[in-house]
Amino acid sequence: MRLAILGTRGIPANYGGFETFAEELSQRLVLRGHQVTVYCRERHATGEYLGVKLRYLPTIRHKYFDTIAHTFLSTLHLLLHRPDAALYCNAANAIFTWMPRVVGVPVALNVDGLERKRKKWNRAARTWYLISERLSTWFPNRAVSDAEKIAEYYRERYGAETTFIPYGAPLGKVAEREHVTRLGLEPGRYFLYVTRFELENNPLLVRQSFERLSTGMKLALVGDAPYAGEYIRQIRDTRDPRVVLPGAVYGDGYHQLQSHCLAYVHATEVGGTHPALIEAMGRGCVILYLRTPENEEVAGGIGIPFERGELTAKMREVLDMSGEERSRLGQRAMDRVAERYSWEAVTSAYERLFRELVG
Repeated sequence: MRLAILGTRGIPANYGGFETFAEELSQRLVLRGHQVTVYCRERHATGEYLGVKLRYLPTIRHKYFDTIAHTFLSTLHLLLHRPDAALYCNAANAIFTWMPRVVGVPVALNVDGLERKRKKWNRAARTWYLISERLSTWFPNRAVSDAEKIAEYYRERYGAETTFIPYGAPLGKVAEREHVTRLGLEPGRYFLYVTRFELENNPLLVRQSFERLSTGMKLALVGDAPYAGEYIRQIRDTRDPRVVLPGAVYGDGYHQLQSHCLAYVHATEVGGTHPALIEAMGRGCVILYLRTPENEEVAGGIGIPFERGELTAKMREVLDMSGEERSRLGQRAMDRVAERYSWEAVTSAYERLFRELVG
């Protein structure tokens, strides 16, 4: 099949979950014999990556227009170069998904989480997302949810069924550690949190909770975000030498950081299945996670949940564990990913979906 993926910043992945998803899915579809084009906002050295065709189109660099402007232009291009099926990412792009259908291109839309709950959006943006949720049940051929809790939400609020396909994650630790030591970290002697530095992801809460902990361990707080300069300044406003803030880290460095941490902290409040969480589980990390329905769905039973005021105590709990206890928790996390979140199973699910759409 000839397939197109729209609505992300593009690949190679260097931003967030949808970009990682687009990279992992597209390269595997190519290996299975399909032709895949990913629409990108950032130029790459070549027009191809891991066998995937990259189509660069401009956008409006603005907090509220970046995604929809680029997806609109991508849709216009797609109408002139029709694939057999298209996958849109992000419910905000639902408004465009009827257009390919008019010219005979079936469309699936991954709605992600409940974006309207993110604190960075103003009232107009939250209203747009709320309208987009409804459009997601009308305009595409099929809406895809990445978490069972999100599927429940669409069923209960809109009476609409979605196709549940989670994100995937690799399994096992990587042996390399040069990126870890380059940051002044020692394997097994740091807590890790990787996220976009936005309010509902609570990186400031994680930093402040760690600073109340009496320990020689360190905290690696990894991430960045566009249009969030003031909040990022607050996060970086620390004199604690144990806190390491390297900015965004991707690729090998990211994999190494997850493979060699003492424990992984996950503190997001909004969203469906967060890729960083299941990736940390796949690396065999001890998981500390903020108790939300979506996080419980992914890590429930194998991680250590915490409420907003409990993180310092839960970090201390991890420090007081024996190495054997931490290893057992890490193994259970890997087993859960192998059972529920393998990339090959995710790719097979999307491949089946595309074949159903194409008929």
